[in-house]
Amino acid sequence: MIFTNRWYAVATVLVVYLLVSVGTAVAQKAPADKVADVNGKTISRTDLDREVKLWTDRMASQGRQLPPAQVPAVRDQILDSLINQELLFQASKKNKIKVDQKTIEERYGSIKQRFKTEEEFKEAIAKMDVTETTIRTQLEKGLAIDELLKTKVVKDIAVTEEESRKYYDEHQDQFKEAAQVKASHILIKVEPDATDEQKAEARKKIDAVQGKLKKGDDFAAVAKEYSEGPSNSRGGDLGFFQRGQMVKPFEEVAFSMDVEQVSGVVETQFGYHIIKVYEKKPESTATYSEVKDQLQEHLKQQKTREAVGQYVDGLRKKAKIEKF
Repeated sequence: MIFTNRWYAVATVLVVYLLVSVGTAVAQKAPADKVADVNGKTISRTDLDREVKLWTDRMASQGRQLPPAQVPAVRDQILDSLINQELLFQASKKNKIKVDQKTIEERYGSIKQRFKTEEEFKEAIAKMDVTETTIRTQLEKGLAIDELLKTKVVKDIAVTEEESRKYYDEHQDQFKEAAQVKASHILIKVEPDATDEQKAEARKKIDAVQGKLKKGDDFAAVAKEYSEGPSNSRGGDLGFFQRGQMVKPFEEVAFSMDVEQVSGVVETQFGYHIIKVYEKKPESTATYSEVKDQLQEHLKQQKTREAVGQYVDGLRKKAKIEKF
């Protein structure tokens, strides 16, 4: 199912996440350093370069690398995001939204708490090329924008029963739940480079375990004593899983078994297994009542994104924006 994320404050739609992107300064820079001007407020090349670097570093931490040919487009998207933030902050000031200093300090303290020591925190912000003052300034901007959007955009957004029901009826495929099996296993490991003698020794062990089970020994107790897998402390319990979550030979056997049945020896790339199935759930479609709350959250989030986009578009149409 697709509806797993709860709807958060709408500021997260457009405001930069604070530990990833805390460096959007608004101070005037020399003209040569300008990349944009928003109603007389400068966005500097230094600001933009910092944001791009933070974005690419985050991508790299996820094992993803931006192709050089896509860099100009990404820079332009990030610049537009900075322009949108500046417009929203200016709108918050026009609407006389003020942020309590205590709230800023609480948010600042929560950021610092994510680091083990003061030195670690200072090293991190130095790498991001920001100061503690800049972080506080950006926190103030983010909180002001958050409040602006809540009062000007979010408060009137609602999802009716009719809307959520209509979406459910028209998107049945999104609410299908795959067949699942709840099983436990006992594993005797065989390393990929194991010799024939080592494989034979592992096979001897799993055959001995199988003998205990055939005599009527409790599966969970045997798993705790003999299994070499990480689930041994839980009596081999793997919980529920669906197709695609286990290696193929294991999966094929588990899904073909009956409840309470114990398998023979199953060989996989990890070694030798014995499987016991405890419960099976057939493929099904979640009922509307089961997904109603999540669905309405999803649709509200969708409406919010659209409303925020329209609000920002309105600000852009009235603004004097220059890109350099």
